[in-house]
Amino acid sequence: METINFGTDGWRATLKEFTVPRVRMVGQAVATYLADEGLEGPVAVGYDARESSPEFAEELTRVLCANGFDVLLPERDRPTPLFAYGIVERDLAGALVVTASHNPPEYNGIKFIPGDGAPALPEVMDAIADRLAEPEQHPDGDHGSAREVDFVSPHADHAMELVDGDLTDLTVAYDAMHGSGRDTTDALLERAGASVDRLRCERDPDFGGSPPEPSPEYLEELTERVQLGDADLGIANDGDADRLAVVTPERGYLDENLFFAALYDYLLEDGSGPAIRTVSTTYLIDRVGEAHGEAVHEVPVGFKWVARGIAEHDALVGGEESGGFTIDGHVREKDGVLMALVAAAMHAEEPLDDRVDRLLDEHGTVVQDKISVACPDHEKARVLSDLEDEIPGAIAGTDVEDVNTADGFKLALADGSWVLVRPSGTEPVLRVYAEAEDDDRVAALLEAGEDLLAEVV
Repeated sequence: METINFGTDGWRATLKEFTVPRVRMVGQAVATYLADEGLEGPVAVGYDARESSPEFAEELTRVLCANGFDVLLPERDRPTPLFAYGIVERDLAGALVVTASHNPPEYNGIKFIPGDGAPALPEVMDAIADRLAEPEQHPDGDHGSAREVDFVSPHADHAMELVDGDLTDLTVAYDAMHGSGRDTTDALLERAGASVDRLRCERDPDFGGSPPEPSPEYLEELTERVQLGDADLGIANDGDADRLAVVTPERGYLDENLFFAALYDYLLEDGSGPAIRTVSTTYLIDRVGEAHGEAVHEVPVGFKWVARGIAEHDALVGGEESGGFTIDGHVREKDGVLMALVAAAMHAEEPLDDRVDRLLDEHGTVVQDKISVACPDHEKARVLSDLEDEIPGAIAGTDVEDVNTADGFKLALADGSWVLVRPSGTEPVLRVYAEAEDDDRVAALLEAGEDLLAEVV
């Protein structure tokens, strides 16, 4: 049990630690939690494209069925967002998805999604962790059953109803990164009328030798195709397709902060409502909201907090700088499949580069970047505690005007820039983020943040 540590959405570990007996213990913990909560409906069990994922999904299914739960399965690996939507669409008790998301193939994980289709809050994951135990034995007559159902079509039908846009004149290059988005995101774009140029849309459990992380260094071919004019827009998903990256003709890889600002601006054309952003996400969102008379609410990093903020403030959109977004009318879980369709509809209406240029002309230039500083998980709490006594009065020559401790330490500076230091929820590192008006200033802030950590790590 000591090896099973729940973090973002669930448990993630290398295959050395992520074993069948431990997976079965997690399955039992979820079954016990659902039973204790009086939830008797079916449970979805999904999985990603990793070599080990089908076997682990089968083990979870056995445990859930042995505890009396009926289980709904996909016909193959499918994106995590489809199961989040399936929970709400089918009124399920919850879902378990075997995936390590963007991590390399030597990892795997389990995400638990509760019955509201939103990420589990810490109190839910703590309750599950408290129930870790060997699987229980129940009489065969009390067992549930398992069957395959279609999770793709209901999600696609819903996306088409939610997103209004004619993509018939648009060519989209889509990179699945050998993950679960293949034959799902690209199929949705084609259904909406787009011509789709597919990259890495074959299943490869090793992801072609690089992690299924849609960051610039892993999307060079996609970027080249778009910038050479072979496609109007590029879209990529991570391994379980709950996040997306966008590539444009002028900018190449479009910074997720800029995409978020463009997304909010686009949604405000016909809608209204606040936006929810994390502490690591750009203040440009606030400027867009202010121009429309809308509020923007800041939450800690993690989509569970975005989801909670959406519910509390009846938000129009919620997102984070790592490429996870959802919109009003959809489940409160990040969805890289739906957002691919939204991004294409945005671009069809007005080229994304033009929209971003207009927003930057109106609201000012912003640049953001981040670095990682190695720090063992067991040291993170101590480092943050020590850091509290080291916060300076100025960073990189500019006074610190405010310190936000909602998630690590966010130092707001007198010139409108900021530095954030926070622990990663998925890796043994501390993240240092910075935002300012140009690259040189961001680099200076990141260096200052790294120097600050050097005093305590």
